[in-house]
Amino acid sequence: AAQDCSIEVTGAFTGDVSASMISSVNADYVLIGHSERRKYHKESNIFIKKKVNRVLENNLGVIFCCGESIIQRENKEHFDLIESQLNDSLFHLSADVFKNIIIAYEPIWAIGTGLNATAEQAQEIHKFIRRIIKNRYDGSLSEEVSVLYGGSCSPNNAKELFSKNDIDGGLIGGASLQSNDFLSIINSF
Repeated sequence: AAQDCSIEVTGAFTGDVSASMISSVNADYVLIGHSERRKYHKESNIFIKKKVNRVLENNLGVIFCCGESIIQRENKEHFDLIESQLNDSLFHLSADVFKNIIIAYEPIWAIGTGLNATAEQAQEIHKFIRRIIKNRYDGSLSEEVSVLYGGSCSPNNAKELFSKNDIDGGLIGGASLQSNDFLSIINSF
């Protein structure tokens, strides 16, 4: 999988990696909408939608990241924010295409900050994501789509997180760099 791709199909965009280049090396997925891309590169939902389209045009899978900052959570904006991220970037897709999207909820406030979302907080958002997919498409599709948790998953919290009904797995960041931690997370399923 690739961590990002360009919105451009071809051209002189030094440093960009196009979806066709990623496809040419037999990758399977591209991570789109990661919080660091949104924050540091000012990627809007509409910009991310263009990346989603480039990835799909090249027969690659999309791992779509969504999530809120601590300020957005404290201001109780997180539900509206996540709904707009999905609506603006993904809900233009047909049900047949959408069923292959992987969604990763990443509470930005719980990534590398020492704060952790509780399993209940993560479950609440995952259930919410499934509900808005159900409202846009249908109930069977909302159950078929994989929704991963991507907010500081560790050997200490993985088992509890993955025991929740609407959490299908994890998008593991830093813990994947420590083989023992990563194996522990894998074995918590």
